Amino acid sequence: MSLYLCVDCGGSKTSAVICDAAGEIKGRALGGPSNFAYLGIKAFTEAVKVAVSDALKTCVDPHSVEPVALPPPQPLFAAAWLGVSGVDSQGAIDTITPVISQLLGVPPGRSLVVANDTHLLAAPLQMHDDVSCAVTCIGGTGGIVVSFTQEADGKLKEMGRVGGWGWILGDEGGGYHVGREAVRQIVLRADIASVEGRETVDEAKNTLEGRVMKQFGLGSDVYELLPAVHLPDPGAGLAVTETNAPPYVFIPREKRLSQLAPLVFQSAFEDEDPLALKVLQITSRELVQQISILLRPGAPRAVKASDGVICFGGSLVGVEKYRNMILDQLAERGHVFKRVEFISDAAAVGAKGLASAHT
Repeated sequence: MSLYLCVDCGGSKTSAVICDAAGEIKGRALGGPSNFAYLGIKAFTEAVKVAVSDALKTCVDPHSVEPVALPPPQPLFAAAWLGVSGVDSQGAIDTITPVISQLLGVPPGRSLVVANDTHLLAAPLQMHDDVSCAVTCIGGTGGIVVSFTQEADGKLKEMGRVGGWGWILGDEGGGYHVGREAVRQIVLRADIASVEGRETVDEAKNTLEGRVMKQFGLGSDVYELLPAVHLPDPGAGLAVTETNAPPYVFIPREKRLSQLAPLVFQSAFEDEDPLALKVLQITSRELVQQISILLRPGAPRAVKASDGVICFGGSLVGVEKYRNMILDQLAERGHVFKRVEFISDAAAVGAKGLASAHT
């Protein structure tokens, strides 16, 4: 009963970390995707079960190949905290909580917390005495921003949230958003050139268009991107019979665009491609607009940047230059945070924060 479990359930992976009362990590494991909105309760629970079982295995015997049975035959965890992408309502929390309670052997209540994955990133608010609020900003597979204060008992209190609507409706600042904007800007440049003629560009830095076209296995006509992007998902009434079909045919539409994000970052920050930099300026600006809603002066549930910490999490905002774009635009709007943190391991930070709050 001295173990504390935190599970970061994301769109790309599930990360489970177990620590003791002193905050020392005793076990950890990675599993497959566990976005609740995309998977549903059955597949979500199975993903959590595999990750937690493997993490427990490293606690007991790092060299063991035998899984640890769940539910446990006797209580193992003093408390558990699940940060779940795709959990955006009390109804979703109410669906997950009893299932996870039974799986982990942790009773519902203070010892079992199920919340959106952004809550894990707010753990630094529990660790710093000089801040009274936090804004968490996820920019990875998806995107969302959430603000928090801390209650007297140490529990995090969500104040406001913006975004996180999924790739069809938004996910500003995330991989899909960046990839979509890259294609939009490439095609828009071709549209403008059809009227004004091809603009003069520095070919040494004009790398984004070529990388994107190569990714799709296309030639030089950028308008070929349009059917490639809009082609239905594999299995969605589309029969592929050609053995030499381009790779994108077998990739879901969301991934066709989100997988372009690394190409944009490479072109922007390694090659200084103006078009790639423009893409990131646009996507970061939309993310900043969302953060600014949480900071609106005079709003009854707004928080103040100068009193708080902004906590970044996700592969895209993990790139310092992209993160600085966001911070610079916030500063231009008068929002300068007292602390800035990038959390590369939300599950580990969450586990330590959980142990700190319960001991």
